[in-house]
Order: sequence, then C-alpha cells, then structure tokens
Amino acid sequence: MAGQEGARAQVEKALNKIERAVMSQIEVSAIRVPAFEALKLLIATGDALVYMPDDGGMKVYRVDSYVVDRDPMGNVLEIIVKESIHPNVLPQEIREKVKAQTKAEGQESDYSNTKEQHVDLYTRVVRTETGQWEVAQECLNEIIPGTVGTYKHDECPWIPLRWSSCAAENYGRGHVEQYLGDLRTLEALTKAITEGSVLAAFVLWLVNPNGSTRPHKIQKANNGDIIEGKAEDVTALQLDKYADFRVAAETVVRIERRLSQAFLLMEAVQRDAERVTAEEIRAMAKELEDSLGGVYSILSQEFQLPVVKRLMVQMSKQKKLPKLPSDIVSPMIVTGLEALGRGNDLNKLILFSDIIQKFQVEGMAYLNLGDFLMRAGTSLGMDMDGLIKSEEEVAQERQQQMMMQMMQDSAPGVAQATTKGVMDSANNQQQQGEAAASGE
Repeated sequence: MAGQEGARAQVEKALNKIERAVMSQIEVSAIRVPAFEALKLLIATGDALVYMPDDGGMKVYRVDSYVVDRDPMGNVLEIIVKESIHPNVLPQEIREKVKAQTKAEGQESDYSNTKEQHVDLYTRVVRTETGQWEVAQECLNEIIPGTVGTYKHDECPWIPLRWSSCAAENYGRGHVEQYLGDLRTLEALTKAITEGSVLAAFVLWLVNPNGSTRPHKIQKANNGDIIEGKAEDVTALQLDKYADFRVAAETVVRIERRLSQAFLLMEAVQRDAERVTAEEIRAMAKELEDSLGGVYSILSQEFQLPVVKRLMVQMSKQKKLPKLPSDIVSPMIVTGLEALGRGNDLNKLILFSDIIQKFQVEGMAYLNLGDFLMRAGTSLGMDMDGLIKSEEEVAQERQQQMMMQMMQDSAPGVAQATTKGVMDSANNQQQQGEAAASGE
C-alpha cells in the first residue's frame, strides 16, 4: 500500500511537470494576442472561429467569414470558412484556371500587381459518423491538391467559439446583446448632452435697440476701453435648459454604473473607500463567479480545453511532451476563484509552510510525512524538485546526527570505534539498497 501511495505521488509530480510545460508553451507561443481578439469578438458578436495550424500560432475569423452547423446538443457538425487570398499562393494548375477565367472576363492577368483582385478560398470541415474530421479546400469549384485530410476527434485545429449557447441555434449570443437597450439609451443621451453643450457654449450678445449703448462700439472695443452705454442694455443669450440637462446627466450616470458592473470595471466592483478589506474583495469575486458561471463553463469546454489539447498535440509532435494515453490521462480546465493566482509562487510557498507548521505530531505514526508533503506541494501546483529532501538524504542526516551525539557522549577511544561501526553499518545499508534497486 505504501508503494502504491508513493507511486501516486510520483505520477502527480510528473503530471504537474506536463502542466507547467504546457503553460510555458502558452507564454512563449504567439496565441495571447489572437486569443484576446477572439474574446473581444465573443463579447461583441457572440461568435468567433479559431484556427491553430500545426506549425504553431493562432488565427481568428469573424462571424462574417464562416458558417457553422450544430446538432441539437450544440456539437459542431460542419464548418465552412471563406477567405480572400492572392492567386500567387495557389498551386500552378489553380492559378492557370484563375488566369483563364480572368482573361475571359476581359481583365488583366498579371498577378504580380498588388492591386489585382483576390480570389475566394473555401475550407470545409465536416464531422464524420466515426467522430473524425474531414477537411478540404477548394477554389473556383476545384479541390486544391494536398488539402484533403482527416483529424482525430479531439485534434481538430478549427475551433468555433460561442459566448453563450442558445437552444436550437447554430450561433451564440454576445454579452453586448444582453445590454443593448442600455447601450442605445446611453448613446442617445450622450449625443443629446453633447449637442446641448455645444449650444450652451455658443456666445451671443443682445443689445437693447431703444437703449443708449451702440452695438458697433461694443464690437470694436478692445480690452480695457471705455465707451458710453448702460450695462442693462447688453445681455448674453442663455440656454435655460440646465434642469433638463441635469435629468439626462443623472440618467447617464445610472446607466454607466449598470454597464460598469455588467462589464466588470474595477470602479464598479470595488467600493470607493480608503480601506477596502480583503474579505470584501473575496465576497465580490465570489458574487462575480456565481453570476458568470455559465460563461466560465462554455468557454472552458469550447475554448480553453480544445486549445490546450491542440497545444499538447503540437508539443507531442515536436517531442516536447511524451505521448499520454487518452483513456487514462486527460487535461482539465480550472476556472473561477480556484484558478486565480496560480502563478504566484510566493503565496504558494507561504501556504505550503503553513501546512507544515499546522501538521499534528500525533498523526506522524499513521502518516507518511514525505509522501504527504509531496502531495500537498503538487496540489498547490508547485515545482517540488529540490524542495523536499529524499528518504536517502533524511536517513543520511539522521545517521550523521547519531554519530555526532555518540562521539560527544563517549570517550575518545570508544567514540572512534563506535564511529567506525556506524559507518560500516551505513555503508552496508546503502549497498543493500542499491542491490535491491538493481534487482527490481
């Protein structure tokens, strides 16, 4: 039983290394900027398509560049992507057909010109009955040679995304759509206030026609000049709409506050005060997690998990990761509060030290301390290499302490003999351990 528990700790340690390798690959690969672009499209339109080729990187398509078909459960059945490309990137036989068609239409066929009109390239990805994906590309109703192929079920590089799923619909709904009324009202009120501010800033002087003040004298007067006239004869035209503008401005403030909370701006999440406790921040984060639970679920299953699987496939082909058995080991996405701060090694070390300090001495007789510490550190996502001493190192240090204690308590002659006996015993134990290890 102890051997099985020790093997489990070693397996968890190896899986933790794979996790850190994938996270490092995400940091060094060029997918953060396209992923951010995809998330912005999801918030605005609710849909986006991600393509991750074998040579790395990520490309994002807008909803007007592809169509997707799903079954009633939301599983993708077919994807068709339309791209506009230059004919020079096509194979020779396709280029010849494009030139012939262009010439028949009476257009120029010199494709070295950068202003030449591009052609449409279509990519079709279909899910078969066996669960695999068939892919092919065509241009001008001709299949492009070398583009026909298949992918395994969980290795398809084409990943259609949704912000929120709707029953019996092939596409998702964006976050903006839920607050479309507030956004339109805010835009109309902002436009009205802006136009009113422009009118309020317009300066126009009115002069009493029956007064003694002459308009031309006011117009020609310089700063500090003295002219004849009465102040009552001259007034400024004012826009008496302050009360109406105040109502509009207060409405704008209320709408902006609601939208700030909806789009998780920091000023709406954290209260405006000098001292905000950590418990308040945790409570607000928990409330946000509860309200965005559905978004976490769909993004983790349709975006993060396929991206991680695709990265693992690429790393396996590049010999950066070992081939893992899919029926035993599968990646899992951690979202919400559990995923916050996973990269903060200092907090992990502090928490790990607190676990060691709170360990009950009474339980040492029933607990394998080394395996317990290894599991605790692995569960925190820590790199345990060199952090925990091995059993051989602990045994060697204990023998050294025993030797020092016996040398202090014994006479010089006896201490020398005792030291020799302890050293011989330690060497015998080490040789027996090495022989047992080689026998296994």
